[in-house]
Amino acid sequence: MRPLLVLISASLLEAADWPTFRGVNSAGIAPDKGLLEEFGPDKSVVWKTAVPPGHSSPVLVGNRIYLTGYEEKKLFTFAIDRGTGRILWRRESPRPREEKLHKANSPTSASAASDGKNVFVFFTDYGLISYGPDGEDKWNLPLGPFNNPMGQSATPVLVGDTLLCPLDQESGSYFIGVNKNTGKIKWRVDRPDFTRGFATPVIWKPKGGKAQVLLAGSYKLVAYDVESGKQEWFVAGLTWQLKPTPVMDDENIYVLGWAGEADPGQQEKVEGFEEIAAKIDKNMDGKLQKDEFEDEKMRKKFGDLDLDNDGVLDRRDWSMYQAKRSVVNGVNAFRLGGKGDMTEKNTLWKYEKSLPNVPSPLLYEGVLYLLKEGGILTSLDAKTGKMVKQARVTGAPGAYFSSPIAADGKVFTVSEEGKMAILKAGGEWEVTKVIDFNEPVHATPAIADGRIYVRTHSALYCFGKR
Repeated sequence: MRPLLVLISASLLEAADWPTFRGVNSAGIAPDKGLLEEFGPDKSVVWKTAVPPGHSSPVLVGNRIYLTGYEEKKLFTFAIDRGTGRILWRRESPRPREEKLHKANSPTSASAASDGKNVFVFFTDYGLISYGPDGEDKWNLPLGPFNNPMGQSATPVLVGDTLLCPLDQESGSYFIGVNKNTGKIKWRVDRPDFTRGFATPVIWKPKGGKAQVLLAGSYKLVAYDVESGKQEWFVAGLTWQLKPTPVMDDENIYVLGWAGEADPGQQEKVEGFEEIAAKIDKNMDGKLQKDEFEDEKMRKKFGDLDLDNDGVLDRRDWSMYQAKRSVVNGVNAFRLGGKGDMTEKNTLWKYEKSLPNVPSPLLYEGVLYLLKEGGILTSLDAKTGKMVKQARVTGAPGAYFSSPIAADGKVFTVSEEGKMAILKAGGEWEVTKVIDFNEPVHATPAIADGRIYVRTHSALYCFGKR
């Protein structure tokens, strides 16, 4: 299958750029050949630059690299010279609040986007900011606060003059298209049927049609027109909490989702709101109070079910609970395109075993790779969904937050404890080398112009031939 390449940003982008999270269209694939065989923290280092912690991944456009990070209570954006690693400028973001975060998250999780001149960043504790080439403020768009107990982390995506920013949360979810030049909102789509989500949007351009942005969220993936925000089509059958970003080829999209209590066999039938209210709504106010439940399990779950944190369960809270208890985790393959509900017509296959939590899938040369906690890597035939191989990445166990990437017939993975495995690509993949960075890694590496970039918790490395 030939990877789908789309124009993500302005014409200033070069073939050797890595313009957003996981490169062109978040695919995680670089066209580079002849990459280094031997490198590591003390070998083949072109440069190494100290940077503060942060989970955002390096973005490379032109002669710049953009990163975000935090120091104590402060949030920063960095512009780094791509050739030397020298920090050209750093700018501090306003931080009017400190929102809830999962212990594995950070206040700087979203990666930057750039059009070759300007950079666009999102912070869960502020909103969107655009900086110019010299770090000058172009515009600020405060957003939030957000109702997300895990923290927002989806990366904004730039298409032409439109910056696309998804803001799914437990209540009040919405999706906006922002004019990159002015910071003004061009369109806003409310998404009341979606709860917290973390997937970065991907772009598809139908033959002879206009560009569409595909956003995976709770229970379904929706395609919107980039310029207007109009919904074009959707497919259902997803799980209730989407963290990984989908990947695509010219005809299909592959959407991975794993969430707690949604593996095969864990589903349960939950009665409707009217039925449960008739049984326990003692004060007849049309809402469910915590003390109206006799089941201790439901009392313990109450806080999680009260999505808008108003102290009661209303019809929306309950319908979301019903859906949550009915869905099945999986990686779904769908055809692209159509109008309206395309679930039945576009569904190709679903694979439900040994699924990752956070890392996005990788589609490379007809093979779909899934990287799970413990370093368990599964390869699937992308056409059929049949498993080809499943094994542990020898020498790199542990947790994984970084997503796999590929180039030059190789697949690169990095564990949370900082062990990078290099694999010979293919259905029958095999580990050829493991490099230990000796410190944690949450960011996904980048590959561009024959060089490999790895962000650890304390530094950004550039590896390559001098």
